[in-house]
Amino acid sequence: MRTVEFHETGGPEVLVTAEREIPEPGPGEVAVDVAYAGVNFADVLARAEGYRVENLPYVPGLEVSGRVRALGEGVTGLAVGQEVTALTEGGAYAEVAVVQAATVFPVPEGLDLRTAAALPTVLPTAYALIHQVGRLQPGETVLVHSAAGGVGTVAGQLAKAAGAGRVLGTVSSEAKAAHALAHGYDDVLVGDFERDGGLEKAVRAATDDRGADLVLDAVGGETFRASLASLAPFGRLINFGNAGGGAPWSVTRADLNPLGATVAGFSILTLAATAPSRLRALAEQAFATAADGTVSIPVTAEFDLTDAAEAHRLMGARTSTGKLLLRVNPA
Repeated sequence: MRTVEFHETGGPEVLVTAEREIPEPGPGEVAVDVAYAGVNFADVLARAEGYRVENLPYVPGLEVSGRVRALGEGVTGLAVGQEVTALTEGGAYAEVAVVQAATVFPVPEGLDLRTAAALPTVLPTAYALIHQVGRLQPGETVLVHSAAGGVGTVAGQLAKAAGAGRVLGTVSSEAKAAHALAHGYDDVLVGDFERDGGLEKAVRAATDDRGADLVLDAVGGETFRASLASLAPFGRLINFGNAGGGAPWSVTRADLNPLGATVAGFSILTLAATAPSRLRALAEQAFATAADGTVSIPVTAEFDLTDAAEAHRLMGARTSTGKLLLRVNPA
């Protein structure tokens, strides 16, 4: 089978096509004939920095859609040939992926395999941020960083559907602002807030100096600190990534006590590894919002498997919006 892998970390050029033996599923595993693989920023970090990479060579990719090829010992509730979508521990950039059965889900009725490939990381993450971790209440103001990215595109729609009074986003360009405004956002702040330090001022101006009740931050670094300063009384800040590459965040009582603020974190990959049953419940709730039309996940670019390096270049340039996919065997 074909895979795309890297033998050393570096730029997109380290991604190479290789031929490997077709893997067989072990106990509790499912082999999937991959139709599409999702491209995530975590894949870029894996290739560039070795993020979550234990051994080389490494096949990146955290999500697939396709059809069940084979079931490992003890797997029930799935059938060979069934259309599924799955959250993987790497290995999605391949014609066949072996996945833990706990993170394999039937494709929701009414969705095709192309759309299903965009579900496993983005939608449960956004759903958890808005509901389980963020506990958004009707009428509250939400601020989402990277509002035009995969999670941001969905989070804006979920916030609006949950009754948010106002949904604000931050993006780095006018093109990204247009995308966000088409997917649930009321206002979008455009600028390099990691660099210019104007986030708190912009958020205060947009909220009559009150601040945001819930902030979703995948950037970290200075953006995390400015987000904390932008919270309303009893506001919540959730960090779920470090796209800015800054030092790990930390907070003290002096940061939290004056406004009764709360800071939390979330990782869909850690949840999958430590509490798969909670992930399944979360995914079922989240996928239902795509099946019933509450949210849409626009696929804005699609590449052949062997053109994975081009997908990484696009995502690494920070100019992409929505969801990027690799086309493997869609038929």
